[in-house]
Amino acid sequence: MTKAADHEPKPPFSSHKPVPPGLESELSPRPRYKAPAYKAAGKLTGKRALITGGDSGIGRAVAVLFAREGADIAISYLPVEQSDAEETKKAVESEGRKCALLPGNLTDPRYCEQLIEDTVKVLGGLDILVSNAAHQNRKDLDELTPEEFDLTFKTNIYAYYHLTRHAAKKMKPGSSILATSSSTSFEGSARLPDYSATKGAINQFTKVLAKQLIDRGIRVNAVAPGPVWTPLNPADKGLSPEDVAKFGADTPFGRPAQPEEIAPAYVFLASEADSSFITGVILPILGGDTIGG
Repeated sequence: MTKAADHEPKPPFSSHKPVPPGLESELSPRPRYKAPAYKAAGKLTGKRALITGGDSGIGRAVAVLFAREGADIAISYLPVEQSDAEETKKAVESEGRKCALLPGNLTDPRYCEQLIEDTVKVLGGLDILVSNAAHQNRKDLDELTPEEFDLTFKTNIYAYYHLTRHAAKKMKPGSSILATSSSTSFEGSARLPDYSATKGAINQFTKVLAKQLIDRGIRVNAVAPGPVWTPLNPADKGLSPEDVAKFGADTPFGRPAQPEEIAPAYVFLASEADSSFITGVILPILGGDTIGG
């Protein structure tokens, strides 16, 4: 481990379970997103980015680093997450960039379309789409209702489809689409049948989009993290308080990633300076596990 990594929080954490979908402000320790060691180089100067789930977790950290690299930001989130979204807005604005708050429910196709339209209106265009928002609850097959299965798919993969379908029409050559996949897309998780399935679907949809959009100069990639300390897992109805307290302890690093450790990968894949010859890639960030995509 690097010296910096030695200072990241390790379990045991608080066993408190926030009410779904979970607020970052309720977690202890608070997820780290400010990335003080990250040095910007103007890689996204003048870009306009939409980040779903940008109120907290990985989405918040990505918003902050994109802003530090010179991009203006729009974030999508559920209305109940307004307080977290306000903190993200302040963090983006502290980097000297614009942050538009566009709340709504991504399971509604009409909202997805309007979200793209509103982003273009308030930012003046759209160069980077990050489909990051997700829903999960651990359960066994007998507990997996059709309603829960439907909600997971509509949030995780249907929204990705609706967003990219409308965003691609607005994007110019040099634009980038990014999705948040997961380690569960490679091996599956024993108690996340629907969530794992959506993440596998994200991988393949990403690869096909990359092929279809390459002639239009739009690159499409995904990031697949292992355990990350965000509201998603502590708020999971199927994760016990005891498991919340030891979340991520079974990784080779002995801890979950912090959002600030995952966000630079999104900068890398969004930046033409770094990844102009990369499309259709699922980038694993697994904390020492060696599963490939």
